[in-house]
Amino acid sequence: MDRNITIEELLKLANQNEITMIDVRSPSEFQNATIPGSINIPFFTDQERAEVGTLYKQVSPEAAQERGLEIASAKLPAFVQSFKEIEGEKAVFCWRGGMRSKTTATVLELMKIHVFRLEGGFRSYRKWVVDRLETMDFTPHAYILDGNTGTGKTAILRGLQQEGLPVIDLEKLANHRGSIFGGIGLEPHNQKVFDSLLVQRMEQLKNSSFVLFEGESRRVGKALLPPVIEKLKDKGTHIFINLPMEERIQTILDDYQPWEHQHECMEAFSRIKARIHTPIAEEVEQALKNEEYSLVVRRLLEYYYDPRYQYAAEQYPEAQKITIHAHNIAEAKDKVRQIVSKQRIPQKG
Repeated sequence: MDRNITIEELLKLANQNEITMIDVRSPSEFQNATIPGSINIPFFTDQERAEVGTLYKQVSPEAAQERGLEIASAKLPAFVQSFKEIEGEKAVFCWRGGMRSKTTATVLELMKIHVFRLEGGFRSYRKWVVDRLETMDFTPHAYILDGNTGTGKTAILRGLQQEGLPVIDLEKLANHRGSIFGGIGLEPHNQKVFDSLLVQRMEQLKNSSFVLFEGESRRVGKALLPPVIEKLKDKGTHIFINLPMEERIQTILDDYQPWEHQHECMEAFSRIKARIHTPIAEEVEQALKNEEYSLVVRRLLEYYYDPRYQYAAEQYPEAQKITIHAHNIAEAKDKVRQIVSKQRIPQKG
């Protein structure tokens, strides 16, 4: 007996920790994008899925179904056991709510393991995410942390989030630091993953009186910021952070650890080299080769990043700006906290 469930019903139960979401697509599909909080129990491996798909296109749907049944039958005991080990309510989904999730639900029902099946599969969830980004009534006042590279904006936000303040950590959602060098040592999330994590966080914070996030450019790694975030930036209060140059350099070195990623640093620099005055670009390139990373950071701040941030700062009216000066990140975090604590209003609803 099928027990179908809509995406809205599923997410409500998931938010209440009353159901386990199980993605039965192949590992690579799961890795590419899934519903946040799901686990993967694949019906087919990537190789098996490719084989069945080839049969479907080149031979016939019937041949694909027969081979799929043959593959699934051989590993059915282990597949069923994986579900037995999960306590409580369970929901399964595949790409479109088709063969894989339907077969999974039917087999499990025969084994007296009751599961829900997501109507429309992951595709219905993706549509829901896109719709929510376009239509969500998200009205908290935005405080946007701005300032030159190395002023610890991300560290400040994460520290304030640990204290319970409503933070949208865009760089964490994108798994990217938001600059040409921002992907070093990381595997950036694609747009689908970013959108899913962003919607999840916005749903959690939609009743807050304010939110904090960093003043990123429109693209963060592989992800584009949606219009709703751009609108918050346009209307919000921008807090510009100023720290001493030496503090900024050390912050960047601690964060990026370029000595562990010299090749990636050289590759990233090659993408901006033409935008820097030739003698400075040559100095930076030589310093990278010599592993003189403090000099590299200093020159990039002075001749590339700081001028760009200065231009960005001039795009907002003075009435939307608050500037703070601090000796270090800890002091800056305290000052940001004081600003939002004085101006916040009680939480909505």
